[in-house]
Amino acid sequence: MIVVGLVLTGIAAAIHVFIFYLESLAWTSERARGVFGTTAPQAEATKEMAFNQGFYNLFLALSVFLGIALYAAGHVAVGATLVFVGAGSMAAAALVLLLSSPDKRGAALKQGVIPALGVLALALGLAL
Repeated sequence: MIVVGLVLTGIAAAIHVFIFYLESLAWTSERARGVFGTTAPQAEATKEMAFNQGFYNLFLALSVFLGIALYAAGHVAVGATLVFVGAGSMAAAALVLLLSSPDKRGAALKQGVIPALGVLALALGLAL
């Protein structure tokens, strides 16, 4: 179960790196506007906010990647803690999105299900 948890949280982190790219580097592009459903004027007006939010996603991903690396290096407590904090925050943020904007259910599920399953699998693996 531990390996399953680490793989799922690693996938979640990779997704969040892609979200970083879309929000911080490509926010005004046609592709990013299509993903987020914004117009060119809306994207331009929210560019600074998206830039910041993208880095939030990147830092969550980096904490998970670092946690996985530390876990693999034998630093189980520190590694697992970083994975739980990073992936748990991803799942919690997705839940906030789901509850505050039910029309964005698809985005919330894409961002939150994989890290939530990863956290659950890791917790079960460590408990057994």
